[in-house]
Amino acid sequence: MNQATARPALDDILLEARQFHLAFASLLLATASADGEPTASYAPYVTDAEGSFYVYVSELAAHTANLQQHPRASVLFIEDESHARHLFGRRRVTYSCRVEGIGRQDARFAGILDRFAEKHGKFMDMMRDLQDFHLFRLVPERASYVRGFAEAFELTGERLEQIRHLNDKGHRAGSRDTASQMNTLSAA
Repeated sequence: MNQATARPALDDILLEARQFHLAFASLLLATASADGEPTASYAPYVTDAEGSFYVYVSELAAHTANLQQHPRASVLFIEDESHARHLFGRRRVTYSCRVEGIGRQDARFAGILDRFAEKHGKFMDMMRDLQDFHLFRLVPERASYVRGFAEAFELTGERLEQIRHLNDKGHRAGSRDTASQMNTLSAA
């Protein structure tokens, strides 16, 4: 492999994966109701130094009850289709999270909402007093990062500081021609 086609080191990919969310003002959120009915939605977010995500969501949205009743969620950040080299290989990070509610009496509540106002503007001044809104902390427990075809990685560890290339599974092409074409197209 020559220098021009060399892949980045795993440490560089880990940093890239952990910073990918910085390009987004909102996250995609998957939750499930108490009886297992899935819901996909989105929410503006902020983060903390530990890598947790915070969302401030209304009781009018199904995901709020889901987060309260079934405190697990999946968070997705995905490259815009218009910027992707290939639709089937869009860059993305998916987090599996445990969920913690943060009540209005919690000492962290006001400071986190201040971060929302800093990131998302003055609209938060009005929203912070809406009583049907609830603050949740989404704590990542593991993640997957896809950079493109054959570039899938698993992030684990207490603060997702460990990375592993998922090359043990790989795509199974029906023929050598298909495998060669996939490699050519993904490198283009």
